[in-house]
Amino acid sequence: MNTVHVNLGSRSYEILVAPGLLAETGSRIQGAGLTGMAAIITDNNVAPHFLERVKTSLLEIGYNFSSHIFPAGEASKSMAQVESLSRELIQAGHNRSSFVIALGGGVTGDLAGFVASIFYRGIPFVQIPTTIVSQVDSAVGGKTGVNAPEGKNLIGAFHQPRLVLTDPETLLTLPGREFREGFAEVIKHAAIRDEAMFADLEALDPLDQNIPSELIARNVAIKARVVEEDEEETSGTRALLNFGHTIGHGIEASVPYGTLLHGEAISLGIRAALTLSERHAGLAPEASQRILDLLTHYQLPLILSDDISTDLVMKKLSRDKKFSGGEKTFVLLDRPGNGITCNSIPFEEIAPTIDSLRS
Repeated sequence: MNTVHVNLGSRSYEILVAPGLLAETGSRIQGAGLTGMAAIITDNNVAPHFLERVKTSLLEIGYNFSSHIFPAGEASKSMAQVESLSRELIQAGHNRSSFVIALGGGVTGDLAGFVASIFYRGIPFVQIPTTIVSQVDSAVGGKTGVNAPEGKNLIGAFHQPRLVLTDPETLLTLPGREFREGFAEVIKHAAIRDEAMFADLEALDPLDQNIPSELIARNVAIKARVVEEDEEETSGTRALLNFGHTIGHGIEASVPYGTLLHGEAISLGIRAALTLSERHAGLAPEASQRILDLLTHYQLPLILSDDISTDLVMKKLSRDKKFSGGEKTFVLLDRPGNGITCNSIPFEEIAPTIDSLRS
């Protein structure tokens, strides 16, 4: 069992990583001190694989529960879906003594976590992430929320989970594309905090979905330490986790949901961030190339389609949360394994950088 402790005072919690952990859901939740009725929130892709296993585990401990299944996909990260799920919980008899179980990938964790943050003004929740993106990144740190037509994750709340249960065996059911997209977040963590991880990622077979628990825990520890330093992104440290996300989110928001997976858009954003890092932070071109080669190794895109206009990406960028007070905050690398924030990128340089992704 790999265990990572997130030290946030009264909001501290454990992240457990081990094969077969899904079958221990009930006992692990009981060990975290959660009582009351459980609301399992999952999507229609994940439910056929894992819902019964979670239900069985809860029944073994004696928990009462209800299950709530929503349509899979980024389009479900909406206020309409939040209202629908909240009303389902009310109709199922949940109250302020209940807790939510988010069973699924990043969309499920963000959506279910946000429902938990506002239901009866806030009830506990447990994350059970089932994708690479959610296991190494989005299930940790307490960011919950939904999208608006104007951009991603613009409506939300900080609401830390009580427990994160990560079973790497859940990754075996993912389609290859959905599996590999998560490595954009893994490569991001290596780029900003752990240069030594590059060699481990280069050695992995991107077609082998048996991922070592230790690699997941290593990524989780990076995320946990950053969150501990800057839980609500006020000091600037947590912004380092946005490496590749400033332009990446703009690209992701510029196409219909599902056209580009999150990690695929972030891969393009990382390429843009590397270009800016060479110009403004002194990153060596060979260091950039190593990261680009890693993205290629995991079959992540590096070329922006001509169908995605630069003007639209710029429009989406202007509404991104990272443009605080009109400042353009980018995360750059001055060397591999060391991310830095930069607010001095000239605005007129952003569009040409996006254009450069087309070749």
